[in-house]
Amino acid sequence: MRVLVVQNYQDTGLGQVGTALNEAGASIDLRQAYLGEALPETHSDYDAIVVLGGDQNALADDAYPYLPQLVALIKEFGDADKAVLGICLGSQLVARGYGAENILGRPAEFGWKDVIRTAQAASDPVLSAVATQFPIFHWHSDTFTLPSQAIHLASSEMTPNQAFRIGRAVYGIQFHFEADTDLVDEWKDVFHDQIVENYPDWLANYANNVAKDGAIADAAGLALARAWVALI
Repeated sequence: MRVLVVQNYQDTGLGQVGTALNEAGASIDLRQAYLGEALPETHSDYDAIVVLGGDQNALADDAYPYLPQLVALIKEFGDADKAVLGICLGSQLVARGYGAENILGRPAEFGWKDVIRTAQAASDPVLSAVATQFPIFHWHSDTFTLPSQAIHLASSEMTPNQAFRIGRAVYGIQFHFEADTDLVDEWKDVFHDQIVENYPDWLANYANNVAKDGAIADAAGLALARAWVALI
């Protein structure tokens, strides 16, 4: 099993998706596209693609000229019936690739907040692995409309479109289910100044936030990661 992973921003690793891929014995080809590393020309050498998050928006082609190629590559994987996973920015790029509208600059959704499955998610091979409602980590302001062929799988209080599936195994998931408490703790340090400026109350109550939601979110995130990897 060979998986292409596209990183779009610093310190945005695979987290629990990496754990699930390692459990499955996957070989990972990591491309740090935001640093100028080239993307492969085609999907042919891979069984799946993971597109991670980033601070840029999904239409920032001028600043990140690789984005149109990445969007086309996502669609190639999906059209070849290979597993696709877009997380946060990655989900917005999946939506773009399948003809949806990217909606930029909404109020931020940040921290552990509940996600609610749709009725259709009960029979979905990935979202059915978790409870109907569960806390999970969020860090985004942009969102998207659903692609016309998508099955709507989850929403939150602030964001109607939190997860969708296209075809057998193309997933766009807005929330950061890969970010377990270890990764969030790392982000808390790496992005400290940004968090202090924008979310000081969350940081001041960090220990309480972890105690309330961390373990449940970790379990849900790993269940989702394992379920998606099983589709590869």
